[in-house]
Amino acid sequence: MTELFAVVTITILAVISPGPDFAMVSRNSLLLSRHAGVLTAIGIGGGVLVHVGYTMLGVGLLIQQSLWLFTVLKLLGAGYLIWLGVRMLRARPASEDRMVDAAPVALSTIRALRIGFLTNALNPKTTVFIVSLFMQVVQPSTPLAVQIGYGAFIAATHIVWFALVALFLSSGAVRHRILRVRHRIDRAFGALLVGLGLKLASASISR
Repeated sequence: MTELFAVVTITILAVISPGPDFAMVSRNSLLLSRHAGVLTAIGIGGGVLVHVGYTMLGVGLLIQQSLWLFTVLKLLGAGYLIWLGVRMLRARPASEDRMVDAAPVALSTIRALRIGFLTNALNPKTTVFIVSLFMQVVQPSTPLAVQIGYGAFIAATHIVWFALVALFLSSGAVRHRILRVRHRIDRAFGALLVGLGLKLASASISR
């Protein structure tokens, strides 16, 4: 029971803390559509399952003990965040008519899922969270079925939380105001992602 409580508590605190996942769901929900935001949340859940999978297979221990491997993963994640951020920074103002009558921009199901998946799968913060949780909180004697249940819970928590964020931010009243300054919001999220990426890359290189 103590282990279960620790897993639930740590998971909830980790999920609600701001980071790249929150930035991407917020951006897609505000500037694109509710559908895009929810699909991004589902993609994030898929990314979590990747971390859970390699951790349970023992690769997580290798990552934890191999400085160069973890550094490579962090640089890949940093590069992806910077690439996404630069694309957003290049957003241009819409015409007056488009700002008034702005409709949600179409984003395919695959693209929305892919964005959420890659944002989480390449996020070193999630790597550290999952590996630490399974290596330090979950006991080796815990049955495999229970460990799989923990992984499913962690993924489901990510999906539920970010889906709720998407539903709130994509509500009509919120989006109507936000769409008038769409390019500024896009650039703000872009700057945030570039900043996170540069900070991540700097920390990786300095070690």
